[in-house]
Amino acid sequence: MKKVSVQCRHVRLSFGPTRVLEDVNLDIEPGEFFALLGPSGSGKSTLLRLIAGFNRQQSGDVLIDGVDVSAKAPWERNVGMVFQSYALWPHLTVWDNVAFGLVERKVDKATIRQRVGAVLELVGLLAFAQRRPNQLSGGQQQRVALARTIVIEPQVLLLDEPLSNLDKTLRVQMRQELLATQRRLGLTTIFVTHDQEEAMTTADRMAVLDKGVVQQVGAPAALYDDPVNAFVAGFVGTMNLLPARVRAREAARITLDVEGVGELAFPLAGGAPEGERLLVSFRPHSLRVDLADAARDARYVWMPGTVEVSEFLGEFTRYRVRVGSHSLAVDQAHYAGLRKFAVGAAVSLGLEPSQVRLLAA
Repeated sequence: MKKVSVQCRHVRLSFGPTRVLEDVNLDIEPGEFFALLGPSGSGKSTLLRLIAGFNRQQSGDVLIDGVDVSAKAPWERNVGMVFQSYALWPHLTVWDNVAFGLVERKVDKATIRQRVGAVLELVGLLAFAQRRPNQLSGGQQQRVALARTIVIEPQVLLLDEPLSNLDKTLRVQMRQELLATQRRLGLTTIFVTHDQEEAMTTADRMAVLDKGVVQQVGAPAALYDDPVNAFVAGFVGTMNLLPARVRAREAARITLDVEGVGELAFPLAGGAPEGERLLVSFRPHSLRVDLADAARDARYVWMPGTVEVSEFLGEFTRYRVRVGSHSLAVDQAHYAGLRKFAVGAAVSLGLEPSQVRLLAA
């Protein structure tokens, strides 16, 4: 199966006076597993349906394998789409559901038998070929929907939150199976989700959308470690954000007045001028937490605080710690016998400067 690229060039779409997609530009590589991530109403599903041909942009172009398909109907684009609801025919067997698209295309019976058998074996459902959808689990139904889509050998596979109806354990299993199938086929895949964990564990790259605007595109680790703005920082994982003003700037050191905290100095290079307002951002797991009277490691920037909330989450304990006028999330890895900090305890939070990111306010 040939690997193809997908490009969106200056795509704009409005429903009446409401702008849904605003100047969207994307380059999806051949064979890439690409995720569209964003909250409800961000435009991610609208963009997926636009690539499929179910929505039409007012301006801009959509290219598949270098060919502009903007004027083509969905059935002329050779893309396959798996919907959130799966949309299986309840009165047909698994075999007939998967074969349906080939029958509609008037493919000969011998080819249908070969291709349906091969794809059911690929997704591990050949033994369930004569069952009906209501005799299958949610995960099996999802695999039938995937098999029905890939059996027609589309150039591009489009997935619109296909795992959202599954419980957490099954979602983890199915996303691993989905990625393994995509890797075996080498099929260019675009996956819509609002779940950042799903996106980060499956995607080669992802785009974060907000209010129809692409905020950032990149590998999951790049977006997590180096978000370009506060929205991406807060949506891709949990982020602490402290508003601040630059008090002094030296070649490799910046001194900040942090609102509700006071003065903090970091050995960070950058071009922020004195007086500029910005956000000091850092992840909960990058903070070290110690008792207030413990010895302080000079490698960290320390802040005094008080524990407000303690939540045991298995692999780690998440604290909410009051620092000045702010409540910060702090994650401490758990192991047997580790002493927990009590609510009301006075603590010191150590911030490792290399984990700090300064964002536009």
